Amino acid sequence: MPANGPHNSAPRPAGERELMSASDVARTVARMAHQIIEKTALDTTSSEHPVILIGIPTRGAPLAARLAERITDFSGVRVPVGALDITLYRDDLRGKPHRPLERTSIPIGGVDGATVILVDDVLYSGRTVRAALDALRDLGRPRSVQLAVLVDRGHRELPLRADYVGKNIPTARSENVSVRLNEYDGADAVMLGAQEGPMQDAAAPNAAARDGDGESRP
Repeated sequence: MPANGPHNSAPRPAGERELMSASDVARTVARMAHQIIEKTALDTTSSEHPVILIGIPTRGAPLAARLAERITDFSGVRVPVGALDITLYRDDLRGKPHRPLERTSIPIGGVDGATVILVDDVLYSGRTVRAALDALRDLGRPRSVQLAVLVDRGHRELPLRADYVGKNIPTARSENVSVRLNEYDGADAVMLGAQEGPMQDAAAPNAAARDGDGESRP
């Protein structure tokens, strides 16, 4: 098995426990794809109101691609996929370490008149989603916007909820939810561990990137 194969996993930090295995992640993505097909009537929707999946980097982008693949498998409909960097729209730029800009790619035709489904790995405070809505507004006017997340860990600070949730995982604010995907981490899993302290965050600049959108931690 190659080093980046789906069954390879990095050493597990002390105190972490697995909430979702690779097979759990695969089943959850498949279920969410079925839900999207049903709710958007993808197999009957005309091209006048297309459905577009847009992932929020880091891990929302590969999740959007996976959902699109499963939707095609189940319905035969090919759904355009894009990515939307929200770094400059975050409301915590002054209080967090510098984050490199991610790539934004919008399918040909743009978002005007489309049903846009934002895809993210973890929904926590809701501030990342708010930033994504602001970024999306600068790109055009969708017909509607929906939200799909692999994990909803609670503790919302804004009046937002997801339309498609892979798994609701009640957590304490002192805990950290880490979504790991094969595209970035060499394996699929969702892990729960203790929140890292300020000194640990400063010493590990890649920690925020590993959590994808930053929603998994305050």
